Amino acid sequence: MSNDLTAGSVWKYGDGVDTDLLAPGAYMKGAMEGLASHCLEAIDPGFASQVKSGDVVVAGKNFGIGSSREQAAEVLRMLGVTAVIARSFGGIFYRNAFNLGLYALVSEDVEHIEKDHRISIDPLAGRIVNETTGETLACEKVPEHLAAIVAAGGLIPHLEKTLRKIL
Repeated sequence: MSNDLTAGSVWKYGDGVDTDLLAPGAYMKGAMEGLASHCLEAIDPGFASQVKSGDVVVAGKNFGIGSSREQAAEVLRMLGVTAVIARSFGGIFYRNAFNLGLYALVSEDVEHIEKDHRISIDPLAGRIVNETTGETLACEKVPEHLAAIVAAGGLIPHLEKTLRKIL
């Protein structure tokens, strides 16, 4: 299974990016597209309108802390974000990310990645290459079963694919 990702630009944030910043509660009753258009607007008003498919979010500690709303990971995926790399994650966000087809990579090397850098990622090998600086950085290796879920587009498509093989 090849899981090398050539990523786009990096969007960089600090510690404590919570689920309300990702999926603001005031917009939860509307359509997902509307919710996605407000993703991170409280700390980066241009994010939702400028993020491109393949881009990566890099942050500090406790990314995705807060509520259990799965929409926090879903809006990032909807906007085209390929992965989130952080020092640590809120536990529920971490699991929701993989379930929805979004890599959540733990790395102590986030200080070597800046906004607008370009990176490529090999989640199975636990390797991040900062194409801007030429540095090779480490992240925790993603187990094959989680990489398979992401490759399928999330847990439900993965289960459907698996069941089709069995039945």
